[in-house]
Amino acid sequence: MSATTTSDRVLMEGSEALARAAIAAGCRFFAGYPMTPFTEVLEHLARLLPEVGGVCINAESELEAVGMAWGALATGARAATGSTGQGLSLMQESFSELTLAELPLVIFNMARGQQDYFQATRGGGHGDYRHIVLAPQDVREGVEHVQLAFHLADKWRNPVLIYGDYLLAHTQEAISIETVAFPELPKKDWAVDGSLSGSGRSRGVTSLGVSKVGEPAMGQEGKAQYIATKIPLMEREVRVEQGYCDDAETVVVAFGSPAKFVKYAIAQLREAGHRIGYVRPITLWPFPYAAVAAAAGGPNVRRVGSFELSAGQLVEDVRIGVGGQAPVTFIGGVSTDHSGFGVGRILDVELIADRILALHEDRELPLIPGYEQYSYQIQEHQK
Repeated sequence: MSATTTSDRVLMEGSEALARAAIAAGCRFFAGYPMTPFTEVLEHLARLLPEVGGVCINAESELEAVGMAWGALATGARAATGSTGQGLSLMQESFSELTLAELPLVIFNMARGQQDYFQATRGGGHGDYRHIVLAPQDVREGVEHVQLAFHLADKWRNPVLIYGDYLLAHTQEAISIETVAFPELPKKDWAVDGSLSGSGRSRGVTSLGVSKVGEPAMGQEGKAQYIATKIPLMEREVRVEQGYCDDAETVVVAFGSPAKFVKYAIAQLREAGHRIGYVRPITLWPFPYAAVAAAAGGPNVRRVGSFELSAGQLVEDVRIGVGGQAPVTFIGGVSTDHSGFGVGRILDVELIADRILALHEDRELPLIPGYEQYSYQIQEHQK
């Protein structure tokens, strides 16, 4: 893929940059329901989409929002929806049906922390379905990932989820929105656009494998079998970044905005002489198991850490990837501000460095600020 600059660098909030990237990718329909920290994405699209002939609807709930997106997608339009993890919980049934109907939905999850990892990578819907999940580390990468998401969604006729967070939504960066050029995609000859109505050749978009009278039907079993053949093909879309792993004794895995803090902390620790490396999954699904396995299998590696803003979800995929080559320790935690939406003390670089160094030196991890009030209960549970 290649990119061409379409505007000068402008200081803008992440939410606006993501909205402008969606429009640059050809998105012309968006529906959502406001929930912090997703609200600003919706607000910017409501302002910007009409300027290019698009439509943005502030739906009365998440259920209506995803249903409206379904309708727009079925006509062949590039369409998207989004929310926080709580709002996306309401959309899970539609997500699975959309996937089985092979509709290329793009989903924005501006998450509260990283406690939606299981939701994003495993889902809560029915059937054999997978969503490609992209986790940008900052606004600049988010602009690229949004456009990539629309391309991959059309390429595979499969939903793609952008895993963002409070920082990605509200950090300001001086950036230019670049239109990314991707390989040409097949025509959407499956779209229900009204052009064949009454001709005997009308089409339907369905998750059930049924067809119009007189046409061969795939059937529900055949449809499920066909969807299953796509999953190993989509696994080729794995993307990952890693650094300092050649001589590392400790490897840390992290994704999204926190990964940028982890990378900075590790760079400082490297300067101090500590042989520590990192692996950053860019796609959460497909997960870069091979890269994690290779990093953990380095000749000097003695331990692996999983840093994430949750009680421990990414760590399960890390353990699968490591495959027993080294012990895996969870070094993240739940940390937020008083509102429950923003960023907590765990993203202080000094604390991240302290926790990574404690892992590296096989010491007890320093307590996360705010956990002191639970120290007694923690000690009781440890007995």
